[in-house]
Amino acid sequence: MSRRTIRNINAPYGKEFSDAFFSLVQRHGREEVWRDFITMSACAISNSVDKRFYDIREKMYMDTVKRYTKEEAEKMAEMFALVVMSLTEKPNQDFLGEAFSALGLHNEWKGQFFTPYHVGAFMAAVNIEPAVDQLKDKKLITVSDCCCGAGCLLIAFANEAMKAHIDFQSRVLFVAQDLDYVAGLMCYIQLSLLGCKAIVKIGNSLTDPFVNNDMETDSVWLSPMYTQEETFHMMRVLESIITLSDPEGDKEQDENTDAPTDKVSA
Repeated sequence: MSRRTIRNINAPYGKEFSDAFFSLVQRHGREEVWRDFITMSACAISNSVDKRFYDIREKMYMDTVKRYTKEEAEKMAEMFALVVMSLTEKPNQDFLGEAFSALGLHNEWKGQFFTPYHVGAFMAAVNIEPAVDQLKDKKLITVSDCCCGAGCLLIAFANEAMKAHIDFQSRVLFVAQDLDYVAGLMCYIQLSLLGCKAIVKIGNSLTDPFVNNDMETDSVWLSPMYTQEETFHMMRVLESIITLSDPEGDKEQDENTDAPTDKVSA
């Protein structure tokens, strides 16, 4: 048994996620379950919107899920739903990065420790003013992290952009890269769920940095907002029309729900 410390996941639905995870490690190793959960979740997101590598990623998904019973696969789906709910309720967090460390999965030998979210939030706050200035002259800016981990810095920037009244979903392109396959896909999952227009590459940013030609290789994962931006834009327009046509109903709904008003819409 690994000596790595296991602690609570301090996030909405963190306990439920941890319980679901440990129900799977009775028959599989911790690292195996995590890797397979991340692989299946990323493939499911990608294949719902990006058909370029559908066959490759569908095979990846099927080769992974066949190692689990039906009940175990359903538990994986439950874990994914909990990630969605947690990021919806609290977008200003790095849920998967926090869970990765809390569940004792970080690799000390590799020096794999993810940036705490509060540090990422500070760095994003420092960089938001230059971004606001650039957007006065540009329709789109690019924010890049060449060693993205689970995406903490990029998630924090998206949240700071929202505070600054920047429509990050249409005016910011997030470019991420990581040498570690699992970490890169963790970033991909979270940026996708938060509605970021994102390109995530798996690879060494020193010897094989992202270039435009990489868009045609399966090392690059495109978020739903990147591939379906026009569809998402139309959804936001329709939501605005519905709200304007029935403001009282919308107000009444807000008064009868405990959901926060600062969540990222996708």
